[in-house]
Amino acid sequence: MKKIFIITGDYSGDIHAANVVKAIKANSSDVLIEGIGGENLKAQGVKLFSDQKKMGAVGLSFKIILEHLTLGKRLVDYLRDDYKPDLVLLIDYGVFNLSVSKFLKKEGIKVFYYIPPQVWASRKWRINTIKKNVDEVLCIFPFEKTLYESYGIKTHYVGHPLISQLPKKADRKEFFNRHGLNFDKKLVSVFPGSRVFELKQLMGVFIKTVELLQKKHPDLQFCLSHAPNLSDEIYNKYLKKSNIKIIKGENQQLLSVSDALILASGTVALEAALYNTPMIIAYRGPWLFYFIYLLVRCIKKVSLPNIIADKNIVPEIIQWQVRASNISYEIEKILYDGKYRQEYIQSLKDLSAIMSDKNSSQEVAKEILAELGL
Repeated sequence: MKKIFIITGDYSGDIHAANVVKAIKANSSDVLIEGIGGENLKAQGVKLFSDQKKMGAVGLSFKIILEHLTLGKRLVDYLRDDYKPDLVLLIDYGVFNLSVSKFLKKEGIKVFYYIPPQVWASRKWRINTIKKNVDEVLCIFPFEKTLYESYGIKTHYVGHPLISQLPKKADRKEFFNRHGLNFDKKLVSVFPGSRVFELKQLMGVFIKTVELLQKKHPDLQFCLSHAPNLSDEIYNKYLKKSNIKIIKGENQQLLSVSDALILASGTVALEAALYNTPMIIAYRGPWLFYFIYLLVRCIKKVSLPNIIADKNIVPEIIQWQVRASNISYEIEKILYDGKYRQEYIQSLKDLSAIMSDKNSSQEVAKEILAELGL
């Protein structure tokens, strides 16, 4: 029996990993799979070496660094001495996975990387680490294949996972009725992120934005997406005095039925784009991280829709610009400027047409099983 080990670091990675496992098992029963992940991987019958919840922390604190180093050491020892996998699949989560890849290569363990670090966006030198330590890159954007192959890296374009995984638009009337929303009011939804540090940086200004818009526009109603990987307590400390409706575990449905979105940067922006839902991106982090980002970035765009389209479709409000007045202005423009809204939605439709129709998880599974001779 062949052994695979999968390493994810956040909620979205856990979902992608679970879909890959499902596709592998549909094509071969002669595979044992373990990994680092969450509830989605566990639901597919994967034995977890470690839960990924602690890996959602980001920063330079001694505690965070020590936790990651300790986990990495335990993991490599386990893979080398006990589990002895035929292949390790890294999924996203570049800082941790690139570090681990060095030790896996040293131990002679075959490494595939699905959803590799976005070296085309920042820190392009990381591609050298990938070349040294990764046997094959399974990339999700067409332009990535050309980039990696120019460095002599074996690369397979598998398509973006969202294309096949994204559910159809929810029934707006059914969704509104189920959550007690007013069908005659426009819905603005807030997605503050799925990591603790993102909430710390963004939740306060997002709530102020909602309060500002509520005062000015009685025809609006608001929902906030609760990331399933974070506890209720984390949200409650920010929302004690807010009457915003909380929706938990229905990200895609909420994206698809909203009239406008306030988003932290991330894959959620591409999901929104594929639903053709107009959005703004607001993002900020610790100033030290931001100055470092300015030094290492390769492109100036932040959101995936803008990067893929190679033009500015989505308004990006970054760092010091992240204020309630700026966010509310852009939301008002989306909702009340008819011509702007129509052009915006058309741009999102054009973007959707660019994306591949490949079933990403099935492509990944095929490539892994072919490598294992199954």
